[in-house]
This record gives sequence, C-alpha cells and structure tokens, in this order.
Amino acid sequence: MFLEFIYPLVKYFTPFNVFLYLTFRGAYAALTTLLICFMFGSRIIEALRLLKIGQAVREDGPESHLAKSGTPTMGGVFIIISVLISMLLWGDLASQMIWITLGSFVAFGAIGFIDDYLKVSRHNSAGLPAWAKLAGQFAVAIAVVLILYFTGGDDITALYIPFLKNPAIDMGVLWIPFGVLLIVGESNAVNFSDGLDGLLAGLLILVFITLAILTYITGRTDYAAYLGIPYIQGAGELTVFCLAAAGACIGFLWFNAHPAEVFMGDVGSLSLGGLVAVISLIIKKEILILVIGGVFVLEIASVIIQVTSYKLRKKRVFKMAPLHHHFELSGWAETKVVIRFWILGGLFAIIALSTLKIQ
Repeated sequence: MFLEFIYPLVKYFTPFNVFLYLTFRGAYAALTTLLICFMFGSRIIEALRLLKIGQAVREDGPESHLAKSGTPTMGGVFIIISVLISMLLWGDLASQMIWITLGSFVAFGAIGFIDDYLKVSRHNSAGLPAWAKLAGQFAVAIAVVLILYFTGGDDITALYIPFLKNPAIDMGVLWIPFGVLLIVGESNAVNFSDGLDGLLAGLLILVFITLAILTYITGRTDYAAYLGIPYIQGAGELTVFCLAAAGACIGFLWFNAHPAEVFMGDVGSLSLGGLVAVISLIIKKEILILVIGGVFVLEIASVIIQVTSYKLRKKRVFKMAPLHHHFELSGWAETKVVIRFWILGGLFAIIALSTLKIQ
C-alpha cells in the first residue's frame, strides 16, 4: 500500500526512493508484525482466556504437560493477522507471488482454525478427522501448485539439487504431484514440531530468515548469476513476506516462551508450514527446504518410523513421537530440548546457505 501511494511522489521528493528497496520494506514489515504482536498480544491472550479457548493436552503425553491444560491456544491467529496487516502496508500488491503466498497462508490457517475450534469446543485433543484435515490440505496444495504450474516461467518444473549448478531434471507434469506432496508434507512436519514452549516459533524464525536471504538473492540477476542459482523474476518481493513472518514469530515467541502464556495451535503451525513450502516451490528450493527445515524432517520422520514399527513389529522405536517428546521422556528438561533443537535448526540453516557457494 505504501509503495503504491509513495512511488508517484518520488519525482517530487527523492528520499521516498527508500520505499523501493526490498531491504527497507522487509525490515519495516518485520518491525510492524513485531509491534502488532507486542501491542495486542496480551489483549488477545486475555480474550482467548475469557472465551475459554484452552489447550486440551494429550493424556498419553509427558506428565509435565498436564499442567498446561487450559492454556489459551489458537495464538496463531495474531500471527496471521499481523502478517496480513504488514503485507498490506509494506508489500507490493501488484505482485502475483504475494497474492499466491497470502492465499495459501490464509487457506491453511483456515483449516487449522477449524481443527483448533473443534478441539476447544469438544474439550479434547481430537479435532478434525484425519481424512478431512488431509483433504483440506490437499485441496489447497493442488490449487496452489496448479496456479504456479500454469503461470510460472519455463523453469517452474525444473528440479534443482544442492551442490549442483544446473537443474538435475525437468519433471514436467510430474512436478504437480511432487509439489502437492511437498506442501502437505511440510505443513504437517511443521505441525508435528509444535509441542514444547517456544520450540516451533524459534525454529521458524531461523527458517524465515534463511528464506529471506534466498528470496532476495533469487530475485536479483547479478547475485543469482554469481552464485549459479536460478533467477526468478519478482521473487525478491517474497523477502518482505519472509521478514514479516519472522517478525511475527519473534513477537509470538515473547508470549510463547517457557512457561507459555499461549499456544500457537494448528491455525499457526499449518499456515506457517504451508507458507514455507509454497515459497520454496516458487524460488526453486524444493530440495534445499528439506535441509533448511531439517528439524521438521526429523520430527515427521520419527512419527512415520514410530507408526510403521508399531504396526509391523508391535514395537516402538522411540519412547514417544514426535522426536522432541522422546528426549523429554529420556530425562531432558523441556527448555533444554527446545534450546538444543534451536541450535540444530541453526546448523541446518548454515549448511543450507553454504551450499550456495559449493556448486
């Protein structure tokens, strides 16, 4: 919005040129989401408490979590609201990529909202049936991937592998099911990682900062050519989105740090997970996102291994899945698990960025 209003005034007042810089708008988009969370977070939490929108804790989980029952949930709502406001102010509303990512962000948030609402209204941890939740995720993912497939450039179906400068293969029409599975898988992987105070918010801050760097260099012809990565016209605008999301996660973490005053809920985890996957598809980092979000991969892999092992062998590999609960039951304090997973997330981000130079 600011860009549309101020751009025509640049010829009269040249300092307004600063609004044309992605770094300036990205920084203030992050600051906007952060301030919105700080200013209204406590009020929203109090409103959730008055409405009795409290978390129902799994009875088969760690006993230490039973004390968290009733803690306000669906805090992801103010992440979504703050990002929407920030993007309307600082984003380029003429950018198709912005509207695609905003649409998927809100759509996945809506699925999470329904799931959270059913959990709260029924006063248990069972929300949407698994088939209904997956059906909604697949529907949104198919719509997004088809839009990208038919409106993207010639390289939209090319698959790039870390350490390789040129695309490994042109997937053609097979890119559609691949992209759908990536979006659904990533959104669920992020969702599984939301189980400890501050864990997911901290990891997502690292992921979105990394994606902000990648979207910025992908949207610049000079940097993309120098690093040997695909140049995607207009991708730089997603830098503003990534930094807005990072700022919102930082603001949310202020209230979600141990002991948490509010939980993110599926409305937050599904929307942010879907957002991560959609951005990775747009900037052709479908494989690299698995490295950037390496902790998410480990979390969902632990669930798959646990379920498969129990069905085939009637034995559990982990004390509990997802993986963070296994370490809790192994004697690690909750805060220790969270901080160590943050460190691991930081290492994955560094490894991912290092691949840009090693190819």
